[in-house]
This record gives sequence, structure tokens and C-alpha cells, in this order.
Amino acid sequence: SLGLPVLGISPDKPEKLEKFIKDHGLNFTLLSDPDHAVAEAYGAYGEKNRYGKVSMGIIRSTFYVVDGIVEKPWYNVRAKGHVERIRRDLGL
Repeated sequence: SLGLPVLGISPDKPEKLEKFIKDHGLNFTLLSDPDHAVAEAYGAYGEKNRYGKVSMGIIRSTFYVVDGIVEKPWYNVRAKGHVERIRRDLGL
């Protein structure tokens, strides 16, 4: 509603992302990053510790980017309440 562009990036294949968009009624673009190149570049792929088990994977993250520069990163985010947190942190 603020006119800010939103992009999602996932390691899933485009076909799976299209279904996810339809199933959840998303109004923003999801891009496929199957080799994790973008996630790695943003520090959103790496070692995770979940319930004491260490593995490599996607670190759910959000980035506020202005003119190609990451102004604010959020790592290890949870979907619930995240939009409100972003708005609060950015004073929107």
C-alpha cells in the first residue's frame, strides 16, 4: 500500500513458485534461485541450527534495498508479524 516494490526469492523452481503465488494470493513477484547464488550473496544461505541439528540452508531474511544498496537487513525472520516489524523499524 506504500508503493514499495516487493520481491521474494526462493530456491524453489518457477513452477512451484507459480502454484504458491496462486494458493496464497500473493500480489508480488517470486523469483527462483535454485543454486542459492543470490541467497549466498546476501548472506541468506548458510549454517542453521534447528532443535540442536546443524545443517546448511536458506536463512529466511528480508532486505530493504535503496538504489541497489542494502539499507537494512533482517535475518532469521518469522512470517507472523514481520510486515508490522518492518513498518515499525522503518518508521512507516
